[in-house]
Amino acid sequence: MSKFDNIPLLDKSALFELLTQRFDKEEKKLSQIASPSLLQDAPKAAKKIADTIREKKKITLVGDYDVDGVSSTAIMVDFFRQIPYPLEAIIPNRFSDGYGVSPTVLERIESDLVITVDNGISAIEAANICAQRGIELIITDHHTPSEILPEAYAIVNPKLPTCKYPFKEICGAQVAWLLLGLVKKELNLKIDMKQFLDILSIAIVADVMPLIDINRMLVKEGLRVLMSSSRPASIIIRDFLNKSIITSEDIGFQIAPRINAAGRLEDASIALEFFTATNTNTAYKQFEKLNSLNELRRETEAQTTKEALVQGNCSDNVIVVAGENWHEGVVGIVASRLVDHFLKPAIVLSCENGVAKGSARSVGDVSIYELIKANECYLTKFGGHKMAAGLGLDVNNIDRFRSAINESASKIDPNDFIPLDDLVGIMPSSEIDLELLGLLDNFEPYGEANSRPTFLIKDSEIVEIKLFGKDKSHSKISVRQFSHERETIELILFKKIFKMPDNKKLTCSYRVTKNEFNSRISAQLIINKIYDYQL
Repeated sequence: MSKFDNIPLLDKSALFELLTQRFDKEEKKLSQIASPSLLQDAPKAAKKIADTIREKKKITLVGDYDVDGVSSTAIMVDFFRQIPYPLEAIIPNRFSDGYGVSPTVLERIESDLVITVDNGISAIEAANICAQRGIELIITDHHTPSEILPEAYAIVNPKLPTCKYPFKEICGAQVAWLLLGLVKKELNLKIDMKQFLDILSIAIVADVMPLIDINRMLVKEGLRVLMSSSRPASIIIRDFLNKSIITSEDIGFQIAPRINAAGRLEDASIALEFFTATNTNTAYKQFEKLNSLNELRRETEAQTTKEALVQGNCSDNVIVVAGENWHEGVVGIVASRLVDHFLKPAIVLSCENGVAKGSARSVGDVSIYELIKANECYLTKFGGHKMAAGLGLDVNNIDRFRSAINESASKIDPNDFIPLDDLVGIMPSSEIDLELLGLLDNFEPYGEANSRPTFLIKDSEIVEIKLFGKDKSHSKISVRQFSHERETIELILFKKIFKMPDNKKLTCSYRVTKNEFNSRISAQLIINKIYDYQL
């Protein structure tokens, strides 16, 4: 029996029913967000921040170099600017400082209070240094805590087992934003917290938070704010995307990679200066830099992926590869590419001076964090969550670690490794029209836990293949979905050159997106995965 035998034939009303079932309750409103005071230590932290401001003491913020960390920092910087209060904001450099509030970063800080955003839950050494130097430390984070917590004045993290906040799956920027809501109350400020939703929505989407509960509503509202905000960065994003409606996928595929490129390849301060620019001229200049870095990131990533694929052992349960001159900034993306290729969790390590640092990505229902934690005896550091993690180890331990993590993975149910490719059904060609686009729009924003529906095309007859793009690296494939049809439909395969298979048949999954060109809107069919075909 084929795995596609039970895939139903749909029409629009059946699709509407299916998508409606994803949400079991009425959609939440902004006013229904649970009180930030339910976040453990948040009232205490807000009071300390307010007191420090009143006493005119010095506050330093330490962020992180990914989109969530930069967004958290930008929201904080903007909020303090409106008080106004001179906040010093530091985003560590991936290459010279390492992750988070490290001892290296603390060497540069002379402050009364240090606040972390999107990091700090594992900063035990840094917390001890702060205590020795008489610096108060407030940690705000959303990463999974270990058994031992840093000694800090306050730790605000929804994932603390004792935290009563009702919805745990929020990103670092949300934790920071909620805490600022309490600071606003403490200081009796007239700052509208809704104005930060444009940046907040970018963080939620980029950090792959499940788009359910409050996240769904915050992203929906945030994308609306992004369309109308006078923030120079938002104006540049609107100009760049040039669309009547911005979707979560525009953020995920177009904006997030550019924000991320700064911290991956150079310094995240470029992205922070983009978000916090006070005029469009500065924002534009910073965005141009982000664009250039993103191009460089693409080239670097393509070369590293090529080398990593050669190393990968397809008989392993977890792919672990390492390279001497691999750019530390792209190992996470390369790990994702290996997951797509081998359909297994992957760990990609960059080695320098006997030290390996890397990123891990997972697949299906396998927790890469738990697998890494089970083998932490081989590591110098690690952190992360179910689907993604970071780690460091001695180069001499790589082979031992590879064997051990594969041994741990061999005990996992093989079904957990099956990629969650949510095929909703087969959509007749006659149903793929502007009305279908409208129906799909109703269930935006799409993302984690509310994926854009993917449809199946099974054994369709390939009529024509055309290559397009600057370097002819994308494919347009025209197919006749059913033998009785006269009409053909066109599917797009990005970044791959598709060659005509011997049987001239195509079985693939695809998603339907809106294409806006010269003020004309049409349905665009983008291939997700091709089955039974080797590219």
